[in-house]
Amino acid sequence: MTTWRDKIPFLTQADNTEEGSGQGPKPATSDEDDDKDDEWDKREQSHLRTGISYRHSVVIVLILCYINLLNYMDRFTVAGVLPDIEREFGIRDSSSGLVQTVFVCSYMVLAPVFGYLGDRYNRKYIMCVGISFWSLVTLGSSYTPKEHFWLLLLTRGLVGVGEASYSTIAPTLIADLFLSDQRSRMLSIFYLAIPVGSGLGYIAGSKVTSAAGGNWHWALRVTPGLGLLAVLLLLFIVKEPIRGAVERKTDRPLTHTTWLADVKALSKNSSFVLSTFGFTAVAFVTGALALWAPTYLMRSRRVIYRNEPCLTPICNYDDSMIFGVITLVTGLLGVGAGVEISKRYRKVNPRADPLVCAAGLLSSAPFLFLAVVCAEKSLVLTYIFIFIGELLLSLNWAIVADILLYVVIPTRRSTAESLQIVVSHLLGDAGSPYLIGVISDQIRKGKPDSYLLKFRSLEYALMLCAFVGVIGGAFFLATAIFIEKDRKKAELCTQGVIECADSEDDKFVIPVQGKSTTVPASHVLI
Repeated sequence: MTTWRDKIPFLTQADNTEEGSGQGPKPATSDEDDDKDDEWDKREQSHLRTGISYRHSVVIVLILCYINLLNYMDRFTVAGVLPDIEREFGIRDSSSGLVQTVFVCSYMVLAPVFGYLGDRYNRKYIMCVGISFWSLVTLGSSYTPKEHFWLLLLTRGLVGVGEASYSTIAPTLIADLFLSDQRSRMLSIFYLAIPVGSGLGYIAGSKVTSAAGGNWHWALRVTPGLGLLAVLLLLFIVKEPIRGAVERKTDRPLTHTTWLADVKALSKNSSFVLSTFGFTAVAFVTGALALWAPTYLMRSRRVIYRNEPCLTPICNYDDSMIFGVITLVTGLLGVGAGVEISKRYRKVNPRADPLVCAAGLLSSAPFLFLAVVCAEKSLVLTYIFIFIGELLLSLNWAIVADILLYVVIPTRRSTAESLQIVVSHLLGDAGSPYLIGVISDQIRKGKPDSYLLKFRSLEYALMLCAFVGVIGGAFFLATAIFIEKDRKKAELCTQGVIECADSEDDKFVIPVQGKSTTVPASHVLI
């Protein structure tokens, strides 16, 4: 048997990078006509295999996007009213960081449970139960008395239970409804909800609190009612697609393996592991900025303009709203731009996805560093650098999700989503808000308290984000080395063309002249 080593250039690849390449020369038609015909074929194929029309599939994605927006809106409403929470409960920066850390920890711990359930049971009903629980607990957290800070931490932790049931499962529904470029577009719509929801959380927190006369509790009462609407939409409109139906080329159904076997296989998937560590850096940076950026900007304003201490709750919310608008706009621009850039670059380089992610992280680091160091002199420059840094970070969201879905077979995707959530939150935004708060408190320890010291300590702590971004970019560069091999293996397994033997040698079993010949994965012609 003739074997081929993978010799695809790292930064360029001119030929046969589109799906379906290797089928021989195409008729002389325009690229635009080919793209239209290809997209129509994919729509028809998806409809035939799932029994769900293209239009209904798009509606399902929009509903999932709405729910994802609510999740992030609720999560960052707390960050938008953080100064009020600190004042009411009489806590310092390290305790403030715990509010977000406790939530992320519960979300992270329960993600594998829902990942296991999502790969085996009806995903729609699991999400309905989780969102109902999340809405009730969020409403309950808004009634926390100021004498019981621990109760606020407990309720915020329970909110993570509901969100874990949704975030691990929703992307796998999209993967079972669409193929290739259509899937990438739909994922970009779905992940637009992250920055947009985050921005709306800051805006809702500031505006609702101002309208309520400075009572921050009302800010947490916005999303529960919208959560009830989400449950109704899930129950009556969303349909459960067959796992992997759009990708199969055989009627033989995919078989489930044990959870331990799934985890073992995923641990050997280099693209999944490395992209997860790269995404962990994104989570670390965005988690730290999400909680601390509005507070840092408020402290910067006081240092620059030497304002008197703000003694009324309402006067603290200009910076939260501005940061929320920046997060919303950069998300709208960045997520869509990331998908389009990657799609076009993929025509000349099959490793486009991880390379675009690496470029986004590496180039965002200097702008985030400049945003921190310029805050003492100019808020205008700080906002400009934050805008550019967040725009570059936003390139990653949909692409990372797409990488996971095409390098992992359908029966392991919820498990893979849950493991990525665990790792990215455990080493990322579960600890980064608390870590930034601890570093800030340690810098201030033993020194006379002042607004300048509070600003300076948080400035030095936030510089850590730029260095973590560089590390994340390196992980995505490493992902580019393995991405083609892992993608092809997942495609062939899903289509039923080959059997995957998750052995220690990571080998394919390929039929050759009526026999089964085992060869290393790196010898398969991509």
